[in-house]
Amino acid sequence: MVDQSNNVTSPVVRRLKNILNHFSLLSDKAEDDEIERRIRHGVDLSGSTPWILIFAILIASVGLNVNSTAVIIGAMLISPLMGPIMGAGLGVAVYDFDLVKRALSNLFIATVISLIVSASYFSLSPLQDARSEILSRISPTIWDVLIALFGGLAGLIGITRKEKSNVIPGVAIATALMPPVCTAGFGIATGQWSFVGGALYLYTINCVFIGLATVIGIRILKLKQHGFTDQKVERRVKISLFIIAFGTAIPSAYLAINLVNDEVFKSNANKFIASEFSFKDTQVANSKINPKTHTIELALIGLPLSKSTLENIERHLAIAQLEGTKIIVHQTNDNKVDVTALKAGLLSDLYLNGQEALQKKDEQVKKLQQEIASKTAIFVKADDIFAELHAQYPDILSIFIGQGINIPSSHNKNKQFIQLSVHSSKILSKADKTRIENWFKVRVKTEDVLFNFVVEKPNPVNPV
Repeated sequence: MVDQSNNVTSPVVRRLKNILNHFSLLSDKAEDDEIERRIRHGVDLSGSTPWILIFAILIASVGLNVNSTAVIIGAMLISPLMGPIMGAGLGVAVYDFDLVKRALSNLFIATVISLIVSASYFSLSPLQDARSEILSRISPTIWDVLIALFGGLAGLIGITRKEKSNVIPGVAIATALMPPVCTAGFGIATGQWSFVGGALYLYTINCVFIGLATVIGIRILKLKQHGFTDQKVERRVKISLFIIAFGTAIPSAYLAINLVNDEVFKSNANKFIASEFSFKDTQVANSKINPKTHTIELALIGLPLSKSTLENIERHLAIAQLEGTKIIVHQTNDNKVDVTALKAGLLSDLYLNGQEALQKKDEQVKKLQQEIASKTAIFVKADDIFAELHAQYPDILSIFIGQGINIPSSHNKNKQFIQLSVHSSKILSKADKTRIENWFKVRVKTEDVLFNFVVEKPNPVNPV
């Protein structure tokens, strides 16, 4: 009996290998020396690079100041901050202690330059309000960690290919290194130190996880590690690099765990509010969730909830994985309800809804205006059309231009037509009529035209 297991398995294995080959990072990888050259070149902070950094900072600061996303994206595209971070990751991965020191030194200098330039700009700017683009950079979330990690991996893959890739600009936009450091400059200039801490927190997350992604990517791509002539020097360098990497990884891991826990708490709290505070005559007007203090603060409007109802809701906290959380409820008979804040929130919602409704109305009006303009354009040109026809055919006395709907006897859809009636002093030849029809269709840019040729006696005045 013939064992056909190999015959069955082999095609499957070959197919799997072919599929896996599509995901191979080694097939189009550049030479190791070329990859190192590219990354090392990005580490340098001399010549034109500091000036590019300064101008990118100023552009990003202006974008944050005027709340322009497009301007901020432009600044991120020309920012050179990615280079030193990836250089530090390469140095850790291949045991190049000198490269790590140079990359971190240049990154520190670039960060200080960014803070000084952005703080100087915001000190001179007459616009001192924190707009939405600034506020979005002071509260990092777990998603920022994931963006930095995946963005760093994408950037490394892009820079290690044989053919140059357009991945790096996209990574620069996604990881957004420039806006957080400029937001910290805004905080320094305006004395809002919570902004400084939150923005530098986000900046640190981006730097650490892009560097970590670079280390992981370099190890996966198996770039050759640097050798040492002296074993003592090799041991000392490896220990130093391990301490740097470990010392960087611990805070970043701690930050990441805290971010995950905060996001989980917020998610559970929002679900709890939606499920437990769903009453016909009582609504949640405002909610504040603080994962640091494990508190949920609610402002309710409508019929006040009884003490027993609130106690019953609190018993469900453990079921919602919110054990130990404190609920603070402000009701309409509670003097602690911030009526001004509630009014401001309601007015803000009304304003936003009104703005959306106005925008939709404006779009509808614009569309109708375009339709009216296209329909009336031919009537505006009626005098010119008659003059052109009369110049070619002097026997034409007048024309009539109109619009109508052709209603067929069948159930087919009605169709709009343009109608042209030509009144002449004598019968036009068939060739003349054909030329007039073709000319008019080109003139009005449509084939949907009904023609009518009428012979009449000439009048003293030629109406149009």
